[in-house]
Amino acid sequence: MAGKQQIRIIAGKWRSRQIRFPNIDGLRPTGDRIRETLFNWLAADIPGSRCLDLFSGSGALCFEALSRGAAHCLALEQHPQAISCLTETKALLDASELTIAHQDTLKYLQQKPDKPFDIVFVDPPFDLNLITEVCSLLEKNGWVASGGAVYCELPAQQNDFAPPANWQVLRNKASSGVNYILFSRIEPTA
Repeated sequence: MAGKQQIRIIAGKWRSRQIRFPNIDGLRPTGDRIRETLFNWLAADIPGSRCLDLFSGSGALCFEALSRGAAHCLALEQHPQAISCLTETKALLDASELTIAHQDTLKYLQQKPDKPFDIVFVDPPFDLNLITEVCSLLEKNGWVASGGAVYCELPAQQNDFAPPANWQVLRNKASSGVNYILFSRIEPTA
């Protein structure tokens, strides 16, 4: 059985609390520096927001968002060990605002949501090269609210990423071989 690792929540009501996650292929939590930058970018948008964490993995992004005042977060994950750790952390933190769904993200995004999300985190395992397809499904099926934020994390060397045409880049940065981009979803013109 794979061992457990830890990452800490940076700020908010659960500041400095540790999140445990399994050591499994493809699970690469967003590091402290990148998370701190991302949540500085999102500071005005987080309180009261509805978040969707695709490929949740360690849960670093959803727990950080909830710690900083998000109203609700839906975390999608399909690996059983990661689901187990997410469930343990949810119980430990008494994170009633978190819904964990044992789902394949691509299949889940084929449907339309009951209500679009304010903030969506897109950080798939790098070796699967799913980011363009995932972002296309988010737009096609109405997962992101008008003016909503979409955070994408991808390998720095990936140059074939094609986000939807109506997504406007708000921030873009690279660090440690990772590109991270924050988009705002603008309603497409007819």
